[in-house]
Amino acid sequence: MSTPSHALILAAGLGTRLRPLTDIRAKPAIPVAGEPLVRRIVAWLARGGVTDTTVNLHYLPHTLTAVLGDGSELGARVRYSWEQPVVLGSAGGPRQAADIVGADTFWLVNGDTLTDVDLDAMADAHGKTDALVTLALVPNTENLRYGGVRVDADGRVLGFVARGPAAQGSFHLIGVQLARREAFASVARGVPVNSTGGLYERLIAERPGSIRAFVSSARFWDIGTVADYWKTSHQLGGDHGDAPRTTSTARVSRSILWDRVEIGDAAELDECIVTDDVVVPPRARYRRMILMREPDGRTIATPLVMD
Repeated sequence: MSTPSHALILAAGLGTRLRPLTDIRAKPAIPVAGEPLVRRIVAWLARGGVTDTTVNLHYLPHTLTAVLGDGSELGARVRYSWEQPVVLGSAGGPRQAADIVGADTFWLVNGDTLTDVDLDAMADAHGKTDALVTLALVPNTENLRYGGVRVDADGRVLGFVARGPAAQGSFHLIGVQLARREAFASVARGVPVNSTGGLYERLIAERPGSIRAFVSSARFWDIGTVADYWKTSHQLGGDHGDAPRTTSTARVSRSILWDRVEIGDAAELDECIVTDDVVVPPRARYRRMILMREPDGRTIATPLVMD
């Protein structure tokens, strides 16, 4: 089949594992090597011919709409599905957004993962089956860290396992799915429901083979925790958002700077994350700290844990 041109990016979550960074922005709006994560995802989809994208919103929605707008500068049309008063989950969200997405087959992309999975090949594999959902998977080489997907020899998904010994020999879902709208038809509108740990297990039981695997050697970059964020940002080769206001006497080493940062005379930053609108005082010295701006303008620092 040809590559579907519609997608839903799941961006409504609270991002609790990435706090305190997600106290400032929703996780998909956080800059990764100078570019907000969700912009990277939309641009990647657009390069693959997926030019009509819906983003679901709940937590700090203004931080997402501010960096995406209508998507035109990224080569896409971006629209939004609002989830209030609660997050509807990875199955309830697609059910809510289905009319806005407006396609019978569409991509589902997690708002917190980057990958280079081959969309054309995945679409071709999906089109050769009667699957309701096809999952992009890679071998799970870190089963103590990630839960897994169990797959039979014919590519049918059999179920999901928690991280740990049970996940050994399983596959890891890298945040991209190709789904038919029909998959979410049984979910009541406005009711929180998850896909794994809920809807997909029921579909597997009722319609064996309706959830299938696309296994490849695609790369993926995780943004799940602060340590993941730090690692991915440096792997992708950049530290800064917009150009910070600084002086020739300041020293900044291996630090990630978000937007509208000001660094005072003779200040020193070493392996820090400096979030939006922070003013680093003159002669201040910070090492392995997350710097944030309080509503009254004060700069506060919390330890940056790399483990």
